[in-house]
Amino acid sequence: MELAFTTSSSIRTAATTPHCNSLYLHRRIPINPDCKSSSWLLKSSENLSSIGFHSRTGGIKPVSNRHCRRFSIWACTQVGAAGSDPSLNKFSAFKDACWRFLRPHTIRGTALGSTALVARALIENPELIKWSLLLKAFSGVLALICGNGYIVGINQIYDISIDKVNKPYLPIAAGDLSVQSAWFLVLFFSVAGILIVGSNFGSFITSLYCLGLVLGTIYSVPPFRMKRFPVAAFLIIATVRGFLLNFGVYYATRAALGLQFVWSAPVAFITTFVTLFALVIAITKDLPDVEGDRRYQISTLATKLGVRNIAFLGSGLLLVNYIGSIVVAIYMPQVNISSLQPFFFIFTWSAFRRGLMIPAHAILAAGLIFQARVLEQANYTKEAILDFYRFIWNLFYAEYFIFPFI
Repeated sequence: MELAFTTSSSIRTAATTPHCNSLYLHRRIPINPDCKSSSWLLKSSENLSSIGFHSRTGGIKPVSNRHCRRFSIWACTQVGAAGSDPSLNKFSAFKDACWRFLRPHTIRGTALGSTALVARALIENPELIKWSLLLKAFSGVLALICGNGYIVGINQIYDISIDKVNKPYLPIAAGDLSVQSAWFLVLFFSVAGILIVGSNFGSFITSLYCLGLVLGTIYSVPPFRMKRFPVAAFLIIATVRGFLLNFGVYYATRAALGLQFVWSAPVAFITTFVTLFALVIAITKDLPDVEGDRRYQISTLATKLGVRNIAFLGSGLLLVNYIGSIVVAIYMPQVNISSLQPFFFIFTWSAFRRGLMIPAHAILAAGLIFQARVLEQANYTKEAILDFYRFIWNLFYAEYFIFPFI
């Protein structure tokens, strides 16, 4: 549980989930008048008028008097301990807003993906591992996080009205971060990311990185605003999070090891798998946003076909992914595509570890089927939809966790 300060006159709790900020919901709890320090708290309201408790959960629940008393006592204690330093309070609030602005669940996917691909390249070439490459690897992850921050940030800047309906917990929509500060952050992320990549990974990777930023820009920014068109939006998300991330990181890692780029079967597999998975994320991400999308005439598959049909479509595509993974492990333990060597990419022999790949994907597929059934039984309430979307991201993380070892 995290302490944050705001400028309201009540204690605020926000329920969140460990994996996604999409449930950053606020509950207002009045300060208990029985608290002995409450009068002091009111006198200090000019500098510190409320305390926010940030955690993550799936929905809004009524708060009992017992919880109110507990929070009131905690508030009185913490205010006394924190003192009345307004600069510290403002910094804490700004830090919290910036973290939400970065959309942490997307950062986890980016960081996990890049780490898994670097680990795979090192596992394939253990004799080339050098501690001197560690700093370069960290700089690459930092550049990817900057690119991620730019893309999700520019989207929030141009989606303020919609986010006030669909995602009121986001910092700009909630009024916790000004538009000017948001612009400063996205410009900083873009410049910092390009400088890091350009100074460490050469012109080819820099061009791929810039392509990702351009695609993220035209996705959100008028007059392009490709997110209005479902097919274009899906292709952009799948390209950036699927192909560019996986291919780019693996290419850069092999170059840092002094090796020519070579497609191994596992890397070709994860690139294909995640590209299709990113397509599913692009489809299902609109499920919780149907209300706001309809109000502002944003055309998505969810608004056209309905929540239930899109949930089934996303689940079906993921099941195809998992079934395909099992089939690959059974029938293609070794792959040789050396006939494509005259082209830019070269493929090598590589084996899948059946003992891990088959049971792992079978378990993940079973979990997906179970979660889809739970969503159906819940009659597609917004809380159930959010839980389902969060579970899809968990499956995404899980794939990268097992990838270095397949």
